[in-house]
Amino acid sequence: MNPYQHLTTGERERIFVMHEQGETLEVIGRELKRSPSTISRE
Repeated sequence: MNPYQHLTTGERERIFVMHEQGETLEVIGRELKRSPSTISRE
């Protein structure tokens, strides 16, 4: 079983919106329960 999981389209859209609103990677990651490094790669 693969331990990695791709971001969903919905998560990617949420990242875009939150980034446009000026949220930090840490805040976005906490909201989506993902690491900030995952968010930074989007």
